Amino acid sequence: MHTGDQAPPDRITLEELISVQGYRWVAGVDEAGRGPLAGPVVAGAVITRPGDEIPGVRDSKLLTPLQRERLYQIITSRALSWGVGIVGPREIEQHNILQATLRAMKAAVLCLDPAPDFILIDGMNCIAVDLPQWAVKRGDARYPCIAAASIVAKVTRDRLMLEYHRAYPLYNFARHKGYPTREHREAIRRYGCCDIHRRTFRGVKEHLEADDGGFQEGSRC
Repeated sequence: MHTGDQAPPDRITLEELISVQGYRWVAGVDEAGRGPLAGPVVAGAVITRPGDEIPGVRDSKLLTPLQRERLYQIITSRALSWGVGIVGPREIEQHNILQATLRAMKAAVLCLDPAPDFILIDGMNCIAVDLPQWAVKRGDARYPCIAAASIVAKVTRDRLMLEYHRAYPLYNFARHKGYPTREHREAIRRYGCCDIHRRTFRGVKEHLEADDGGFQEGSRC
């Protein structure tokens, strides 16, 4: 079983991984939302069909929102299987952002049908599933299936943040998606925190009030 303790070869391609090592369904896994002050962390998992290369698929951070939406539609319609995992702010606070991210990745993988027999994960950490896997630094630049997963994760999370914008318009989540922009930090200073803010994150925890029992739009935390 390959794990994060055994790094993948520098130049092996997905096709070689399938043909030489005999794996059939290889899933790419990536996340979106580790750095924001608000909202969930979301993971995507995608098994692309062998030989089906989708033009334009690359790391979601290198794409415009319109490009991501277009590719999301193509990926989800043509992939053999795809799934998402979502972990919210309270669970992030409880387990820390790394563990929450790994939980989201595991949930995304468990959604896949057919189940993969090998997993390629963007990053440095493997996930707690009993499957052969490699954690690949900058994997979204090396493997199209990981890049596809990054797009699925990013689009899913951005859509969720648009819904949160409607619930908490004072914070303008539609613009910054919960990331620590100057506008977002100023909104926290002015209005306090809302229910989707991550209370253990720097930029939020400084504004908490120990005697306040909950979160409401526009109220102090």
